[in-house]
Amino acid sequence: MPLPDLPILVTGGAGLIGSNLIAALNATGREDIIVVDILGSDQRWKNLVPLRFADYLEADQLFAHLESDRLRAIGTIFHLGACSATTETDSSYLIRNNYEFTRTLAGWALAGTRRFVYASSAATYGDGSAGMEDGESGIERYRPLNMYGYSKHLFDLHARSRGWLTQIAGLKYFNVYGPGEEHKGDMRSVVHKAFAQIKQKGSVQLFKSEHPDYPDGGQKRDFFYVKDAVQATIHLAANPNANGLYNLGSGQASTWLELVTPIFEELGLPVKVDFIDLPAPLRGKYQYYTCADTTRLQATGWGGPTYTLGSAVRDYVRNHLLPPS
Repeated sequence: MPLPDLPILVTGGAGLIGSNLIAALNATGREDIIVVDILGSDQRWKNLVPLRFADYLEADQLFAHLESDRLRAIGTIFHLGACSATTETDSSYLIRNNYEFTRTLAGWALAGTRRFVYASSAATYGDGSAGMEDGESGIERYRPLNMYGYSKHLFDLHARSRGWLTQIAGLKYFNVYGPGEEHKGDMRSVVHKAFAQIKQKGSVQLFKSEHPDYPDGGQKRDFFYVKDAVQATIHLAANPNANGLYNLGSGQASTWLELVTPIFEELGLPVKVDFIDLPAPLRGKYQYYTCADTTRLQATGWGGPTYTLGSAVRDYVRNHLLPPS
């Protein structure tokens, strides 16, 4: 099912998911895209260089242009822009940037009967003790562990209270990684960080476990390759009946050791891991297990990820992280 033949708005378009989404849209021939982001002083602008789109707006200028002819023609909105730093402590900033911005943009989209798909987060689930079930029923029981997760959770709650979740799709992305994350600093994936460490020292650092149920390196996450993430995102946007909250992940929980091993293999090196203490800011806020239940996503007709964990990591290393031969 294709997207409507109307212009597309992508916020966070220079980010990891956003830039890969635009590349995927370009691959289908779509260039009628307005990109919104805050380029700032980091290197995310480089993600835009190979992409084809109709226009670019800084995020703080978006609302001033909502009634312009070019934006009133928008048919689909991918709202992926947010501060995604789980260590951000400025709560007021996160409320303005992640909650209020989303609330305003969603209201405008619905008033114009535009398709609105937005990035929620698996961080809304907290430590997982209350489950990780998508859909809108019972979401008030979740207890995010950081302000980033709460800012996302707050909009999920607001959308439910307004009845919007019957008309829009919220995507609870799990651990997305892949090309286009170089600008993210400490928020880069472990794959990106580990590749640099292994290339430099022949070893990688992973956190020790402070949970008796998980050995060092045995903490588990649902790692989701960005190329699969964007295909699931486009699939949901193109299906007007796919509304509510959806888990977007591989549906498989893997350990950190399983994640880094293919990097060593791709580089032809033996696996060597140094375990380090969990940093103080993460203690009591660390997720030891995440796994996306993708039952609702699959019910919409999504066929599941194309990549396994091993093939995804190898593709990332071979085709994106290693310099061209």
